[in-house]
Amino acid sequence: MDRHDISWTGYIPAITTPFDAAGALDLGALDAQLAWLVEQGMHGVILAGTTGEWFSMSEDERAALFQRGAETVAGEALVLGGCNAFTADEVIRHARAAEAAGLDGILVTPPPYVIPNRREILAFYSDVSAGTSLPICVYNWPRGCTVDLDVDLLEEIAGLDQVVAIKNSTGDMRSFLSGLYRLGDRVRYFGVPTSELGADLVTLGHGDGLMGSGGVLGADHPDFWRALAAGDRERALRLGQRDRVIMERWFNPDYGSTFGSAQAIMKTALRLQGVPAGYVRRPLLELTSDEVGLVESTLHDLGIETVALT
Repeated sequence: MDRHDISWTGYIPAITTPFDAAGALDLGALDAQLAWLVEQGMHGVILAGTTGEWFSMSEDERAALFQRGAETVAGEALVLGGCNAFTADEVIRHARAAEAAGLDGILVTPPPYVIPNRREILAFYSDVSAGTSLPICVYNWPRGCTVDLDVDLLEEIAGLDQVVAIKNSTGDMRSFLSGLYRLGDRVRYFGVPTSELGADLVTLGHGDGLMGSGGVLGADHPDFWRALAAGDRERALRLGQRDRVIMERWFNPDYGSTFGSAQAIMKTALRLQGVPAGYVRRPLLELTSDEVGLVESTLHDLGIETVALT
């Protein structure tokens, strides 16, 4: 497989996983959140990614999330499943659950915490590729995995049978551009910034989109790509600037959050707009009242009305 076997493009957010106040998986809230995201025109969604708190979910919960997500979206948008785990065997079990649910592909980081070497990383992805028939997006996220997949290593991984895309979340533009220009003709390349540089890249035919977090600005995110496709660069840049505001106020350049946790920020931002994103599950904690105020003030500055949190 390669980039030509899939049509993944545009804005594909890693969405939050709704838990109720007691910490139970809330599939009813997932239905409502997915319906809102589809209505806002997302090109796709990622279930059980980092924003989706995969690390605190059981294997059965992740499988249930995949099944319900596929049923709810019902072909209205691309659905990928986050299959991150510490071993290839566990990743493959999650991938088979994704396949049984009818998902379009999977997203996989190197094993977090383990700090594998280059040979071990390649063997890990080789095992995963051999264990699934689904297209794989390789997720390079040094902040979460402690290892950074350089372009030479990514080139080797991109040669594996099921690998069709790379999500660059390094926060390092030189790294992003190096990978994009070397591998962009073989795999879909995600991580294009919603900035003037990103607009220039897309206009010149480079890069396939952004696998962002949460989709909290609704239609603004996917419409950046649609405006560029329609030749309306001015509108795209206006939309992209709104995304830049939340990225600069809520996140550091390496995509770590400037306060609270990214998951709590995203869930709060959605709930403030009336979207049932649920609560975070421990070990994460809800934002403090001051931190909620920071999220709310950003939304107000962007002209977004908010509701009282319950």
